[in-house]
Amino acid sequence: MIFEILQALLLAGMAGSALMAVLSRDLLKSAVYLAAMSLLLSLEFYILQAPDVAIAEAAIGAGLTTAIYVIAINKTQRWEDEKS
Repeated sequence: MIFEILQALLLAGMAGSALMAVLSRDLLKSAVYLAAMSLLLSLEFYILQAPDVAIAEAAIGAGLTTAIYVIAINKTQRWEDEKS
């Protein structure tokens, strides 16, 4: 019973953070929401007894990919700054 509730909460959290990443107008916030979704997904893998996949998802999905997104976003110029 608790297992199903925990999985439902993780699914809702993943869906909510993915939706917030898509709807967010700020790219840095979107990258953080995607990192949160990736961390929740790695927790789900751990609960499903796949710790090797969970570690890979946490390291690559949440860590490396988020760092690459943040570096790429910081190296670009905002369109709003360019207009004024």
